[in-house]
Amino acid sequence: MNDIIDFFVAPYTTATAFDITLEVLAVLLGILSVWYAKKENILVFPTGIISTILYVYICFKFVLYGDVIINIYYTMMSLYGWFMWQRKIKGKTIAIAQSTTKDMMWALVIFVSTAAFVVLVYLYFDRFNRITDYFDTFTTGVFFAAMWLMANKKIEHWLFWIVGNLISIPLYFVKGLGFSGLQFTVFLMLAIQGYFEWKKHLNK
Repeated sequence: MNDIIDFFVAPYTTATAFDITLEVLAVLLGILSVWYAKKENILVFPTGIISTILYVYICFKFVLYGDVIINIYYTMMSLYGWFMWQRKIKGKTIAIAQSTTKDMMWALVIFVSTAAFVVLVYLYFDRFNRITDYFDTFTTGVFFAAMWLMANKKIEHWLFWIVGNLISIPLYFVKGLGFSGLQFTVFLMLAIQGYFEWKKHLNK
């Protein structure tokens, strides 16, 4: 039991109270954002924006460049999603829908181009030398595609989040961000619930 506690706490022994507080705040806002997404509530975006901006700072300080890129993108896509979810076409807001072949092709393009970009960033900083860097590359591509699908209210975005979260849970513990590892565990549960909730809504 002590080994587990040490594994969780050890990375924070050199962190300041300010940095720990920021991570906890980012985690709580991130969880709240996903809960709002599950409920198809527009507040998913302002809460998500604050969380991702905090993570840009946190990940840069931990030299996690792939995660910095992810969170900058999340912030921009949250602004785009905020616009899309509020926009009205013929008096109606965008509705939950299944992805078309074109949507999935765009998601694939986003995944491949994102993964390639992350590899170039890591190579530029001479940092593509850890096993976590390979997983970072994959999860960044998955999450970028998921965020784009979510901004357009495509139900398949939950499936992308589920895959990415399954990989990210152990990955963040290895990186030394224990609170974030717990966050992704909650994200996984919310993503599974969100998929079935949106599925129920879509079937109606």
